[in-house]
Amino acid sequence: MRKERIGVNSSKVVSIVLGGGAGTRLFPLTKDRSKPAVPLVGKYRLVDIPISNCINSGLTKIYLLTQFNTASLHRHISQAYKFDHFNEGFVELLAAEQTLTSTSWYQGTADAVRKNLVHLGEEGWDHCLILSGDQLYRMNFREILGRHLESDADLTVATMPVERDIASSLGIMQIDENRRITRFVEKPTDNEVLDSLALSKDSYGELGIQSDKDLLLASMGIYVFKRKVMMELLENDLTDFGKHIIPNAISSHRVFSYVYQGYWEDIGTIRAFFEANLDAAAELPKFNFFDMTMPIYTRARYLPASKINGAGIDHAVISDGCIISWAQISQSVIGVRSVINPGSRLHRVVAMGNDYFESAESIAENGKLGRPPIGIGANCRIENAIIDKNARIGNNVVINPAGKPQEADGENYHIRDGIVVIPKNAVVPDNTVI
Repeated sequence: MRKERIGVNSSKVVSIVLGGGAGTRLFPLTKDRSKPAVPLVGKYRLVDIPISNCINSGLTKIYLLTQFNTASLHRHISQAYKFDHFNEGFVELLAAEQTLTSTSWYQGTADAVRKNLVHLGEEGWDHCLILSGDQLYRMNFREILGRHLESDADLTVATMPVERDIASSLGIMQIDENRRITRFVEKPTDNEVLDSLALSKDSYGELGIQSDKDLLLASMGIYVFKRKVMMELLENDLTDFGKHIIPNAISSHRVFSYVYQGYWEDIGTIRAFFEANLDAAAELPKFNFFDMTMPIYTRARYLPASKINGAGIDHAVISDGCIISWAQISQSVIGVRSVINPGSRLHRVVAMGNDYFESAESIAENGKLGRPPIGIGANCRIENAIIDKNARIGNNVVINPAGKPQEADGENYHIRDGIVVIPKNAVVPDNTVI
């Protein structure tokens, strides 16, 4: 039988979600918004994932650290997460700020937390959970907190078994028989080093790993600190948890591993973002948004149900408030308030939808300016593309990266990782071929 975790007093835990940097690898989706604010699977935002995991784990003291392009993220948080007056729960935004002692922006993950310790106070919490704002996974954080308490750890790092071919792009941990971390190597590429870091297959049973492949333990960028220990480890100028704080702590503190084996995806590139979204349209997606034992929360919009007029839809996610007329849609995600006109074909498309329904007056005014209405016009052919919010795509438009460079920039489009991205608010005139 599964051993019951030591009880966790959730009122003594604060959670910090890191908003990330400029998000250059997700450009142009991060041109006008921060990474955590990027729309996900039609109706969510990336930041909804860690916040929902916290709420589902009974952890409702949540701080969100932000810095770049924060307006839409702040608006989403204020509209989505409101707790009642009779509990201590909150989701509080902490933006980068100048003070009498510091005029610089966040220099890294550790620096961001260090500069906000004054806002956490010294009392009322015993443990701090550090999370990333751009990962897709479902985790009961009471499990890692229970492991942290059982081990009497100063610091616990969430890790997951990965195969050798992707280990060189991650931070790899080595543990002893008690799951104490004894070694950390950032993005190892040397074969001998990789061999030395590999998990012993004799340990698979104890760790609950059901595989016969050669595996290594990779850091997930999720950490639990004792309050006093975090204060000590941040009394310096080191800027990053993964590169500096964690490796240094291994030799001086009790640093343990929590081994997680569910689905986890770092949404750090356009390709990763694209594939994670499209996977939601599969019959058996890797991440199940329909799991109501741990639901994913977001802003309540009170939109009408979507209306489908004679369309053909195959393996697609259709969000609220859409109007789809005599179009063909396959292996695609269609975001809120999307309008798709007759004769258009979308295959492997992530359409993020619109922030508003366009009025007849707006359509007429834009028509005078030669601009198509918001949405996707008639008789378009779109494949392997991301259509960001509020894009105006005219009639008879063709969008397809086939035969084009993996990276390219045009007047109203960008190609990243072999995927065409139409930016937010872009205008693509009638008969355009991209």
